[in-house]
Amino acid sequence: MFLRSTRRQKNGKCHRYFCVVENRRLADGRTHQRQVLYLGEINDSQELAWRKSLCVFDEDRDCDTTLSLFPDDRELPVDAIDAVGLRVAELRLLRPRAFGDCWLGCELWNELHLGEFFSPLIDDQRADVAWHQVLQLLVVNRLVDPGPEFRVHRLWFDRSAMDELLGVDARIADKDRLYRCLDRILPHKDALCLHLRERFKTLFDSSYDVLLYDLTSTYFEGMCERIPMAKHGYSRDGRPDCGQVVIALIITPDGLPVAYEVMPGNTADCATLKDFLAKIESLYGRANRTWVMDRGIPTEATLKTMRQNDTSYLVGTPRSMLDKLQAKLVEQSWSEVHDGMKVKLLRESDEVFVLARSEDRAAKERAMRRRKFKALVRGLRKLKKRMRTPRADGSPSIDRDGLIAKVAVLKKEAGRVSRSITITIPKASEPFTPGSFGYELNAKQFEQQRLREGAYLLRTNLAGTDPAELWRMYMGLVQIESAFKTIKSDLCVRPIHHQRQDRVEAHLMVAFIAYALCATLRRKLDSHAPGLTPRAVLDVMSGAQMLDVVIPTTDGRELLLPRHTEPTPEQQMILERLRKRLPVQPPPRIRSGSPPTTQRA
Repeated sequence: MFLRSTRRQKNGKCHRYFCVVENRRLADGRTHQRQVLYLGEINDSQELAWRKSLCVFDEDRDCDTTLSLFPDDRELPVDAIDAVGLRVAELRLLRPRAFGDCWLGCELWNELHLGEFFSPLIDDQRADVAWHQVLQLLVVNRLVDPGPEFRVHRLWFDRSAMDELLGVDARIADKDRLYRCLDRILPHKDALCLHLRERFKTLFDSSYDVLLYDLTSTYFEGMCERIPMAKHGYSRDGRPDCGQVVIALIITPDGLPVAYEVMPGNTADCATLKDFLAKIESLYGRANRTWVMDRGIPTEATLKTMRQNDTSYLVGTPRSMLDKLQAKLVEQSWSEVHDGMKVKLLRESDEVFVLARSEDRAAKERAMRRRKFKALVRGLRKLKKRMRTPRADGSPSIDRDGLIAKVAVLKKEAGRVSRSITITIPKASEPFTPGSFGYELNAKQFEQQRLREGAYLLRTNLAGTDPAELWRMYMGLVQIESAFKTIKSDLCVRPIHHQRQDRVEAHLMVAFIAYALCATLRRKLDSHAPGLTPRAVLDVMSGAQMLDVVIPTTDGRELLLPRHTEPTPEQQMILERLRKRLPVQPPPRIRSGSPPTTQRA
């Protein structure tokens, strides 16, 4: 990078402008220049009429002052007041740090009015830093570059422009302050859900007639001795060796969060719905809502209670239910929803069953079933071959116990596909010979699995609803799966390192707020820039940086100008789509001596 001076003659006067320019070497050997920072005009002593005054913050006097700036290659005018000369040739660019993604996170925070919500609830007049700003720091970090609180304190704050965006210094990122902020927010979880509901309704006119409900889990690192909720249970993360908590989440079909709950890690899915229904009614009152859930969450008793209370539902069913209703469903006719998608309707007393069949899903399941079937047959052939090939001493190369263990592994990897092959293993009292072990195709099971490819059964008490609409409502569950993916992958909510239960729940509350920001950005992108994802937008905007332009003065001080880079064409396109503009450049400051170090020990 280098400093470029541009002269321009206007009305008989010579004006001089400065900017920071970057050279880039292209693949064909040419050099491309890009203007990074525009510093504006630094006035000259040739014409007193166009002297440039600059309002700066004097860090030594702790007050604002107005200075007249002149380049150091001219003498200061005799009549100039508060004039200072700049050694432009000694200009330095210091402390490059992330700006664009942090600024966008703060914009989303402000759109949801979270500062106004949390300020009267958690702020303390005796604190030298507002607690709602500390929470904003944690939430924006979780959104753009998630990491533990100690990393925010040790590294991230200094590498971000949050100091300029929040108008604070490094005290906000004090380690103890970050943890104490977590202790303040948990009592306001229900009020936060009500606030977000109103903001989403204002911003997007969101409807809450249909709610999606599902569960996931997240695991801990450490012994978790002081966390009663940390239990071993069914792990969706593939970590049954770790303690975990279960997270129940409710969102709208367009992905906006409504509420969440944290439960012990050994909580069964079917034990969560009853209490959650009561909580939603206590928060939002009774209304004509439709609950959409996957199979395994509601029990028969819960569904019966929902029918008695006139609570609408649409849930998936286990495959065993399809076996019971197969004879009745055969008599019904198919109706086509769209190309490659057909449904059947069966009314049973006060419920309606919908059999849906998707050609695309059938093709996917067929490929998966064939792959598992071939792997199972290949493994059984190898076992058969081993039984026929004895060791050097004449003993069989595998005994009965080893054979049973190998077959068990093959059946586990094959899943339901193993039911299509009947495997014969000799009993302990029977002779163990190659001929006593065999397998054959179960044609009935094989044909049944083939016919059920791409088919799934739904049940609901929404009588009179169009089957196509029921199918679309159930397909909305992909939104909640996407929400879990965002929370776990993009927001890095796992693993949890906290060793106190209240801070564990507060950590998940910060992640919930960050997901609310992410969902807000997604809804705005759906309207103005379909095809872009929140993570892609944040990654592009992270390229916009802020850096400190430091210009020594002739009187031994330094002029400090925090400046963010100009947006690239891609960043400008995103800003236009979101109908936003980057903020004005931060005000300049002047200080004496060498700049203090920006890294904290």
